[in-house]
Amino acid sequence: MKKHLLFSLIITSSFAVQSQNKVITVTNSLSVNRQFETVELTKKMLGLPSSANLEELAVKEANSDLYLESQSVDNDGDGTMDVLLFQPKVAASTSKDFEIVPTSSTSATKNINCYSRFVPERTDDYAWENNKVAFRTYGPVAQKMVEDKIAGGTLTSGIDAWLKRVDYPIINKWYEKATNGTGTYHKDSGEGLDNFHVGDSRGVGGIAVKVDGKYYFSKNFTTWKTITTGPIRTSFILTYENWDAKGKKIKESKLISLDYGSYLSRFEINIKGAKSIAAGLTLHDKKGTIGTNVKEGWISHWESIDDSEIGTGLVAPKNTLTSFDNYVTDDKDFSNLYGNIAVKKKKAVYYVGFGWKKGSPFQTKAEWETYLSSFAEKVNNPLLVKLKK
Repeated sequence: MKKHLLFSLIITSSFAVQSQNKVITVTNSLSVNRQFETVELTKKMLGLPSSANLEELAVKEANSDLYLESQSVDNDGDGTMDVLLFQPKVAASTSKDFEIVPTSSTSATKNINCYSRFVPERTDDYAWENNKVAFRTYGPVAQKMVEDKIAGGTLTSGIDAWLKRVDYPIINKWYEKATNGTGTYHKDSGEGLDNFHVGDSRGVGGIAVKVDGKYYFSKNFTTWKTITTGPIRTSFILTYENWDAKGKKIKESKLISLDYGSYLSRFEINIKGAKSIAAGLTLHDKKGTIGTNVKEGWISHWESIDDSEIGTGLVAPKNTLTSFDNYVTDDKDFSNLYGNIAVKKKKAVYYVGFGWKKGSPFQTKAEWETYLSSFAEKVNNPLLVKLKK
């Protein structure tokens, strides 16, 4: 009798779990294969009650035993997960079904491939990376050191590029060897290096506001907040002290995210006091070559760096990149290729990053710009997700 009851409970539980499973269809409307693009699933999209826990769900290919890496994220910090992320592979001009199942159905381990953190041991950097690229920018202690004429400080809101050429995380490893004196990340020992100069430039995607022909920008970030680190995405918020653009009071914060497989970070600029922003790519010694396509929504710069070459680039969603400015000056570090981006509802969005010849498949300017063009097309034609009834 007890065995019969236990068997009945198992069957009932199994039917209950199955009845909760959802099937979604992901459609690729483009004539190219798609991968390394992140799909965001919400409870509403899945037809789930607000009490559902997204962290208890996993994603698998329908009619298959293949489970995909997934990540739940609490975007607003209220303790409840808001989105479930995964990256499907969908062939050109096709659709593919995926099943949302309880995490108890799989024992898949989650590898940390996208990572970011505040770095107090190196003054107060904030650094982030995925399996392709790494970046950093600088905090208030580094700024004050410069203002107080203390050696080792950094004063810039520009974005630094860390040229990694391995797919595993390097941030902690590089900082550790630099702080304990066992090495330096300014020399390549096989994993890459930091030889990208930022200074007062915008680096890779720092912003400015142009007034009467002159560019103005903030100092270092003042506060930071990590939202998530995980296998698919890392994201965080940086805030800045209010700054002046020739009498215009500018209030700025950045929501930055980087997804697995992407060479470009997503920047969502929350800004008050400006109707447009200029996001810049440093021109360094002004010996590189620029590329622009306002219609497609991208700008690029290709240059030599030590014994190699590097492409930097920016992509903006459709109709938000209004123009560009190849701003060249004799003032050190102030020459930048700017993309002028419209501010809508006090926000501006763009993607920015780099491809290093030694650490990426991009060996020429043309290959790099083909990537930017393809990235722009995908941003403007995202994968379509529909709940299957």
